[in-house]
Amino acid sequence: MKRIGLLTSGGDAPGMNAAIRAVVRTAIYYGMEVFGVERGYAGLIEGQLIPMEMRSVSNIVQCGGTRLRSARCMEMLTKEGQEKAVETIKKNGIEGLVVIGGDGSFRGAKILSEQYGIPTIGIPGTIDNDLEYTDYTLGFDTAVNTCLDIINKLRDTMTSHERVSVVEVMGRHCGDIALYSGIASGAEIIVVPEIEFSIEDIVERIKRSRANGKHSNIILIAEGVMSAEKFATKLQELTSYDVRPTCIGHVQRGGSPSMADRMLAAQFGNRAVRLLKDGIGNRVVGIRDNKIIDMDIIEAVSMKKTFDRELYETLQMISM
Repeated sequence: MKRIGLLTSGGDAPGMNAAIRAVVRTAIYYGMEVFGVERGYAGLIEGQLIPMEMRSVSNIVQCGGTRLRSARCMEMLTKEGQEKAVETIKKNGIEGLVVIGGDGSFRGAKILSEQYGIPTIGIPGTIDNDLEYTDYTLGFDTAVNTCLDIINKLRDTMTSHERVSVVEVMGRHCGDIALYSGIASGAEIIVVPEIEFSIEDIVERIKRSRANGKHSNIILIAEGVMSAEKFATKLQELTSYDVRPTCIGHVQRGGSPSMADRMLAAQFGNRAVRLLKDGIGNRVVGIRDNKIIDMDIIEAVSMKKTFDRELYETLQMISM
């Protein structure tokens, strides 16, 4: 394989630039040409390709976001859009494609591999950590650390005023950001889509913690449950404590990637290119039990995400 394409799709995640760098430099090491696709699948459909060289990826390993930019592309779900994307690939002599993104991006990669015979490798780039086949996705660690920094600051002021802080974190329908941020920050309560909850039970837990000497409480709520503002309003109606909502929002997607995400980016990007070099496509890379793995993309996207109930129970035991 002599020429490959590279795109980032869907929501951006810290570490995408580091992965772009790894893909480009590994490909050049093996004597391949690399074309970057700007604006994800939308750019692939519209033919927005740029040649990438060694210096194209200088000084980006520490940068958040994606230099190739990204976009949601509903047209890629249509036959017409798919055929335009394939036309761009063939017109530019691209023999394989690396797609950095989440579940939706992988479904596009699956179509290109399965229906059009284009060798495609997926790199899991999403802060949500909502892909079952891999223990961690690119950007998750940085997003959790961003949440931790904000929660630590909130705890200072909530303690000073003896308040209850309801903090909304991202993750769509996956509660991993809330779970990991909750354990690492010492939050008293987390509310996630995977676990049923009773707001009355939460009120009782707050009362017990206050009786045990706590002067404030941190409640983390995943965006897939409801907004922090709505939850805080419901909670305030049932308690005399001062409840304040905070939505951390899109800052979770930005910022310089952590060491863990930079390491994943380097290893994911390297494995992706080596697979294409060997003529292997229709795969995704990931990490499992601290080892870099790859597996069939069709199998990967069909796996249903499971929630780590053991970690959740750990939080329940140590949070009060």
